[in-house]
Amino acid sequence: MLELDTPHGLARAHLSEIDSPVAALVLGHGAGGGIESADLLGAARAAGKAGLLVARIEQPYRVAGRRSPAPAAQLDAAWISVVQQLQAGPLAALPLLTGGRSSGARVACRTAAGTGSAAVLCLAFPLHPPGRPEKSRLSELEAVHVPTLVVQGENDPFGLPPPGRNRTVIRIAGTHSLASGAAVEAAVSAWLAILYA
Repeated sequence: MLELDTPHGLARAHLSEIDSPVAALVLGHGAGGGIESADLLGAARAAGKAGLLVARIEQPYRVAGRRSPAPAAQLDAAWISVVQQLQAGPLAALPLLTGGRSSGARVACRTAAGTGSAAVLCLAFPLHPPGRPEKSRLSELEAVHVPTLVVQGENDPFGLPPPGRNRTVIRIAGTHSLASGAAVEAAVSAWLAILYA
């Protein structure tokens, strides 16, 4: 584990151990959850099996013990700071993929260009608040111009994003929690196999 200073407090990076990684995947957690969610662990397993070094990031508000997320601008700034520090250190010279679950997926999308991400992985992307489809966040997905995978529960009350030009959407059984780490692992494995064919 690495502790990293950001403009908004201390963040933590939990790094996997892998020999001769082919790339790196940096993952962020959801708004109220941590880095041990079933879907993040499933994605991390898939990435590890594909030869990627994985860094799961705890945002500063979580490290400080707060449950309520920081404003989007602070989340994005802290994320960019963490990714840049990792790229200057343990992830140096590795192609970078970024992603996360729910709020973490939104952060990865908004910062994909700024971090130089080669691809983005979105787990349970919250397309809109439950029952409020008019408050769509599709523009955040549309702004990503690199290959993107969205793994979404078929019954997610936050909506189902559509496929797009560079965007693959895989629906699995479940809701926003994506409780089946095995299903997430299978979906991410299939996508990574295509990316690194």
